Amino acid sequence: MRSPVPAPNSTLVPSAVHSRTLPLGTLSMLALATACRVAPLPAPTPTPAPAPAPAPLQPTATLVAATPAQVALSATLPATLDSLARQAVADSVAPGVVIAVGRYGRLVYMHGEGHGDWARGSEPVDGTTLYDIASLTKVLATTTAAMLLEEAGLLHIDSTVAHYLPEFAAVDSAKRGITVRMLLTHSGGLEAFAALYTDYRGRQQYLEQIAARPLTYQPGTSMIYSDWDFILMQLIIERITGQTLDAFTAERVFRPLGMNDTYFLPEVSLRPRIAATAVDTARGGLLWGVVHDENAYAMGGVAGHAGLFSSARDLSTFAQFLLNGGYYGHTRLLTPQTIARWTAPQFPGSSRALGWDTPSPPSSAGRYASPRTFGHTGFTGTSIWVDPVRELFIIVLTNRVNSHGTTAGHALLRREVAEAVESAVLDAPVIVWEAPTSSPSGEHSPP
Repeated sequence: MRSPVPAPNSTLVPSAVHSRTLPLGTLSMLALATACRVAPLPAPTPTPAPAPAPAPLQPTATLVAATPAQVALSATLPATLDSLARQAVADSVAPGVVIAVGRYGRLVYMHGEGHGDWARGSEPVDGTTLYDIASLTKVLATTTAAMLLEEAGLLHIDSTVAHYLPEFAAVDSAKRGITVRMLLTHSGGLEAFAALYTDYRGRQQYLEQIAARPLTYQPGTSMIYSDWDFILMQLIIERITGQTLDAFTAERVFRPLGMNDTYFLPEVSLRPRIAATAVDTARGGLLWGVVHDENAYAMGGVAGHAGLFSSARDLSTFAQFLLNGGYYGHTRLLTPQTIARWTAPQFPGSSRALGWDTPSPPSSAGRYASPRTFGHTGFTGTSIWVDPVRELFIIVLTNRVNSHGTTAGHALLRREVAEAVESAVLDAPVIVWEAPTSSPSGEHSPP
């Protein structure tokens, strides 16, 4: 019969009968073991119940105001962004800076620092101030219009440009194989820039000149950022729709989304709300409500690459429309699948998506932008970055080409703003996704 097992922590004392038969020394060893036995373990301290998780944010059809803490951003973020904007104005990067940040469908920061111009008495800037957004025109107007036409089956991005614009390849047969996709990814072989504005005016003359100019590389083998790509995209859109780009986007994009501050050719009556863009002596002095880009101006102020004016308020709406998967309020314009495909890099070794760009070092999206982040920058000192992984958008508007001269500080400002926002995220790890670079103050995209 098996001996009973001692209860836990019981004293192991041998019986007197057994002790007489144990070998010499065994008793002393048992006594030592008994004296040195481990004391009973204290009862475990009950672990406090975890604090209840915050209630999940309810989806919203439109942006609503919230504090940073409500969307898991550091409560110190507003003070940091205020400081960055204030320092940029003090350093004469621009007379005014407006920043907007949103997350989880909530607008958590929108603030302006400085004024619309350096002149004494100029209006202070805020979320409703209108800026010349330069190349953001490419993504807000032209790319969005192209996405709509593709979904409608009216535009096929792997068709040739000549299919829509026969004149484009009529002079140079080397252009016959250039596709719409190549225009959208800046890989069509076209030169980066030429001052056509000195001699030519209007859509037809620009089409003729772009068609006549030689290619700078074999289409599809490289990437050179070119405004000609998006002037051609504009002409394709206008040829398909029978409307000018400004009329089509106003009717089909901006008004349906409630973006009432976004348009080409703003009326003179809006001048008090417009940030003065630059001094151009060749065009009569201060550009105020007139497009800064010379080629866009020569085309009448409406162009596929530049010419749009907008506010941080409207750009926030547009960014949330993208994060929502193509709808805002009660309006759906695009499917989530189209947005995902058009905002993803298209070729190995290139950051270019379809119309959009993605972070590539050193990017104004900062070091911590997730690999699915997409956005664009504008020469006048503007930028928009959207991170669908963190459900986050960051907008910076400046008029850095204003009368104190073109500055380089805008690139660092945009990057510092982005990194301040991304590093303020509290509910996800902050990861350095950007590859090392030797020039931290620059950026991949044109300024």
